[in-house]
Amino acid sequence: MGWLRRGPRRDGEDAPRDPEFAYFSRDEAALFRGRVRETFAELGLEVTVYADHVIDDRGRRFGLTNLAAVCHQDRRGPRIWPGLIRRHVELVVRAMDGPSALDTLPPEQIRSQLYPRVVNGDGIDAAAFGYARTVAPGLYEILALDLPESVMMLTDDALARLGGHAQLRDRALRNLRGLPVEGHETVRDADGMCFEVVLGDSFYTASRVLDLDGVARRVTGLPLGEHGALVALPFRHQLAFHPIRDTSIIPALGAMASFAATGYEDTPGAISPYVFWWRDGTLTQLSEHDEERGDLRIVVGDDFQELLERLIAQGPDRR
Repeated sequence: MGWLRRGPRRDGEDAPRDPEFAYFSRDEAALFRGRVRETFAELGLEVTVYADHVIDDRGRRFGLTNLAAVCHQDRRGPRIWPGLIRRHVELVVRAMDGPSALDTLPPEQIRSQLYPRVVNGDGIDAAAFGYARTVAPGLYEILALDLPESVMMLTDDALARLGGHAQLRDRALRNLRGLPVEGHETVRDADGMCFEVVLGDSFYTASRVLDLDGVARRVTGLPLGEHGALVALPFRHQLAFHPIRDTSIIPALGAMASFAATGYEDTPGAISPYVFWWRDGTLTQLSEHDEERGDLRIVVGDDFQELLERLIAQGPDRR
């Protein structure tokens, strides 16, 4: 009997939940935040701990949202949180205390490591990223410098040192198009519903929505048609899409809405829990959270409703 192994011990769902990180119980959240404070102290930094961030005695802010999600997602449980926290904090402190890559790297190397990144607006300071382009409600495109140990999101001040935003964005998009497709899966069910998922370790996998037609060609061998595609980008390592060609869009829409909501929840690098209609590079939101019922609902405007009616009149699968 001594050989039986138990899973990691976590508080049950009936335990009082933490207001900021609901996947933690209050006790688990206290353990997590306490270990974060201790880790900073071990590195010589005294921090004031808040619900979702800490601030050190020099006024620097360190967010905790992604780190909390990493700890929660690790199936080994709280016993390994100290190591996860230590590695994360050491990396962040090293990046902030060391010389800036903008000062040490040659200009051409900086340009070769630039990528556009789609992020949730909750994760950026609007005052520092005035150049950010709106991709969809609550989602923004910024420029990021890819470094061996971290990703530096470039502020207005950083861009001013590098040159014009338009030229830098063009180069970043070219770099994005040159990335390999790390992984691809087709999600299907017994009734014929299907959609494509591109996944990988790259922090820019979901951001490839900015080159969706190119990604679709590489993954399926076909370009997106005149009607565009359904698309979901739940977190930074996943991008899902379904080319719109016939009435198969109807089951795909519901399935992708659930996929996006599930993938977004409690995930490091979360971007959006919703599904969108991609058409000529523009994203229109098609799902939302119903505050009264507490679940998802599909919401379509006149243009998408007209498209659905035309596809239904056209009949199934005219490819």
